[in-house]
Amino acid sequence: MTTLNPADTSTWLPLEGLAPGFDANKAPHSTALSGCEITVVDGRGTRIVHRFADDTVTWDYQPGTDDATGAATDTDDYEAFEVDRDLYFVQFHHRYLPNEAVSLILDLRDGRALAVISGILPAPEKGRTRVQHHFAPGVIEGIEVTGTEPAPTTTLIGRRVEWVYSTEHAYEHVYLSTRWYSWQCLAGPERGLADTDENSVWEVRPGIYVFAWREKVIPCASVTIADHRDVNAIRSHGVLFGLDESGEVPTHFTFGAHGRLLSTTMHTPELEPATFGDR
Repeated sequence: MTTLNPADTSTWLPLEGLAPGFDANKAPHSTALSGCEITVVDGRGTRIVHRFADDTVTWDYQPGTDDATGAATDTDDYEAFEVDRDLYFVQFHHRYLPNEAVSLILDLRDGRALAVISGILPAPEKGRTRVQHHFAPGVIEGIEVTGTEPAPTTTLIGRRVEWVYSTEHAYEHVYLSTRWYSWQCLAGPERGLADTDENSVWEVRPGIYVFAWREKVIPCASVTIADHRDVNAIRSHGVLFGLDESGEVPTHFTFGAHGRLLSTTMHTPELEPATFGDR
């Protein structure tokens, strides 16, 4: 067995090395959407019809005038997790396009949706992580649209949160700025490893955030949704998606975690990282 050396990233575990037991705190799959037809329309006029069964979703993608993606239809396996009342995190990995996975947040109360498309680049590109994210807010046909549209937020900046994925796996996150966060493994096969990677944070309901990160050492990325309304009992649901140790085979698995706020850093106003994006 290879010994992990924090200074030598070639010894770090491949994505599939995390999978055994990492999903112990995953919430049960919800079949609440089974039998539903849900149509999402985004700002480009793209229209996606989703027809849910217990474990599969048949979708039909019709691009809008500003969407270069081709029309497509297929059936994929999916998992759904209930985040809050009438708020679902739906995850599926395309069969017809294995280098793409979809994280779909459906708010059946407010008639809003957020799709996060995770795509693996065909080859490494200088200055870009191997897995990229595309965010597409939209509305759900047939439901009165209320509330606020999902949007990027700086709310998490300065927070340090402990995440427990299983009895064996624990990490901490420090949310640094609109672009960066740091992680450290506290328990598990990566214990002692740490890094700083790209992140994006969107708010979908007050206190409920989509947090997505893109790793530069291991070719993978994650999309999570977390309920931070009780900072002592945070709950998250998520997915990891990327390439296996060979660098050729897409790897996709879901997980869940329980978290708690450890601390919050308050910066001098003129040094506040949340304003970095304004410069």
